[in-house]
Amino acid sequence: MTDPVAPTALRIGIVGFGLRASLWRHAHRPEAGVEVTIVCDTSERGRADAAAALPDAEITADLDRLLSSGIDAVMVLTPDHQHRPVAVPALQAGLAVFCEKPLATTIEDCDEIMQTAYDSGARLYVGHNMRHMPVVTQMRDLITSGRIGDVKTIWCRHFVGHGGDFYFKDWHADRRNSTGLLLQKGAHDLDVIHWLAGGFTEKVTAMGSLSVYGDITDRRDRSGERMADWYSLDNWPPTAQSGLHPVIDVEDISMMTMRLDNGSLASYQQCHFTPDYWRNYTVIGTEGRMENFGDGPGDTIGIWDRRHEGYAEPDETVVISGDDTGHGGADAQMMTEFLRFAAEGGQTQTSPVAARQAVATALTATASLRGDSSALPIPPVDPNLVAYFGAGQDVQARHRAAYSPSAATSSS
Repeated sequence: MTDPVAPTALRIGIVGFGLRASLWRHAHRPEAGVEVTIVCDTSERGRADAAAALPDAEITADLDRLLSSGIDAVMVLTPDHQHRPVAVPALQAGLAVFCEKPLATTIEDCDEIMQTAYDSGARLYVGHNMRHMPVVTQMRDLITSGRIGDVKTIWCRHFVGHGGDFYFKDWHADRRNSTGLLLQKGAHDLDVIHWLAGGFTEKVTAMGSLSVYGDITDRRDRSGERMADWYSLDNWPPTAQSGLHPVIDVEDISMMTMRLDNGSLASYQQCHFTPDYWRNYTVIGTEGRMENFGDGPGDTIGIWDRRHEGYAEPDETVVISGDDTGHGGADAQMMTEFLRFAAEGGQTQTSPVAARQAVATALTATASLRGDSSALPIPPVDPNLVAYFGAGQDVQARHRAAYSPSAATSSS
């Protein structure tokens, strides 16, 4: 889905100018009347980076100043555990909110953010950019066209080859900030699994461990540094990593199994010390299966739709499209959709309810793996919120037809 930027002028504020701050390039479009006019960051480096990137924008450390500056929308790009403290007052102020994924680090915070959007009528958009990533949208198009019949199971293997650099040298490694990497990293893939399968997880079980990075004793405080300061392909093998975060109490390998509310089964495996870095989705339906080989532009999706003796090359191969502007062009398309939504409202390819369900599934899986790996149920969403966000955040939706139970299983 690629929508034109709405012609209505938008003034945008950004809170948090760190790892995902590069999204400003896709949001700041003066030629279209859309401008980032103010940036708030509590760190000196964040403010300095923002001033260098956006010299005409006001730079502040005061959230209240940003919220009262006359902006129309806010991009919440803070570390995950700071999403709710920013998103809630922004929504209460009536501003359209772009909240980076995951929506929050607790189910309660997710529900509070959505409830605030419901109560205020302010527009909430969650940055699940993979719903615009070509490998995902092309697989979904193949599924919805009936190419492999009805989906019955999805397996996702995530080889996080850069895990030591991306997640074990900063705040991600401390569960007080990230809860765990099934949430921080896995929320992307869990949302994709739900979207491709057409349902939400209702029960999950998981196992995991801190197998490699917990044994590395070379630790230091990297406050003031950014991932780009230490990332290198030469940081290999994983056991030779140095300068890890002082606190490491999240798992570096995890696996979970899910039963969805439409009867489909799914599994997700995540490893942070592989030599390669990509996702593999295998989708099996009643009339065939497909899987991707690589997940970027020029890689391929294989489709098998007839019987074979043993291993066989795909019966059809689809080349993955996209460009090099960020996640195969997904970042640019996502921001285009958000700008249109902030200005005009309407349906979006992303979904706050689906974002909440990805968080709830990840958190419940984390509870399972840190417990006895029992199968645990996913706490349900308030039906009123399901109906409201399913209707495109139409303020009048809450006053119209009574909620239908069938809406609760829609992955929008």
